[in-house]
Amino acid sequence: MDRVLVVDKPGGITSHDVVVRLRRSTRVRRMGHAGTLDPSATGVLIVLVGSATRLMQFIVEDDKEYSGSIVLGKATDTHDAEGEITSERPLRRIDEDEIRNVLRQFIGVQSQIPPMTSAVKRGGRPLYELARKGIVVEREPRVIEVHRFELIGYRPPEVGFELSCSKGTYVRKLAHDVGERLGTGAHLGALRRTRVGRFTLGCAIELERLEALGPEIGDAGLSMFEALSGWPSVRLDDEEADRIAFGGAVVLPAERLAPRAGQHVRLTRDGKSLLAVGKLRSLGPHSLEARPVKVFETV
Repeated sequence: MDRVLVVDKPGGITSHDVVVRLRRSTRVRRMGHAGTLDPSATGVLIVLVGSATRLMQFIVEDDKEYSGSIVLGKATDTHDAEGEITSERPLRRIDEDEIRNVLRQFIGVQSQIPPMTSAVKRGGRPLYELARKGIVVEREPRVIEVHRFELIGYRPPEVGFELSCSKGTYVRKLAHDVGERLGTGAHLGALRRTRVGRFTLGCAIELERLEALGPEIGDAGLSMFEALSGWPSVRLDDEEADRIAFGGAVVLPAERLAPRAGQHVRLTRDGKSLLAVGKLRSLGPHSLEARPVKVFETV
């Protein structure tokens, strides 16, 4: 079974717990998730089954969207509601325009230091394991990009927001930093992921419903070819497909496809299944070379 599942993760369990439960119900061992959601967070979690686990590197690159709330006045050691309160400040009068102005300050490319309570690994161990022992280590800043950070509503002390951002963005760190900019302190309240790439809540299925399907879960998922439908598709003849399957490249006339050089494409033999993920290289104004990055079908 090689499928991509779009799960509506419930709160109170880890992303790994979702995989464990689906392994148990389907009896499929080869399974993993693309992109971690904190235990308290809900929403879109992509689970890859069988050979689809090899698509991990491509799906985790996708932008994400969230809706949630920031609670002003209290900062915590984990930057979310699960942590211990580290500071509490009186909530001064703040209007929505001031909040909007602060949220706009976070739009764009920036560096962000992962929280100690994150799953980032240091010496093979997740940071949160070190944090539980009171150990604080230096963390390398990561380059992230916030595309949109909008105020949806303000009912003191809660700021409702919607966010669109790049991979690797820690939303609870943003919530903490918003509180510092406002001078009130803050932590992340609720968080729901509404989109990962082309996958939205509209196509997500509740975990319990997927568990109930058991071995028939494949009927609720997408094929690898369908899962990458945001990419251009190139249908190859048998000779070209065999060359790709053996790791070779094929030259394609520019008029055969519109993609730009450097772009990933779906290479297919039949127009329905994924032969390989390819990457394009320009050979001039009239042709492109497609070279396989990952091959899924062998001759």
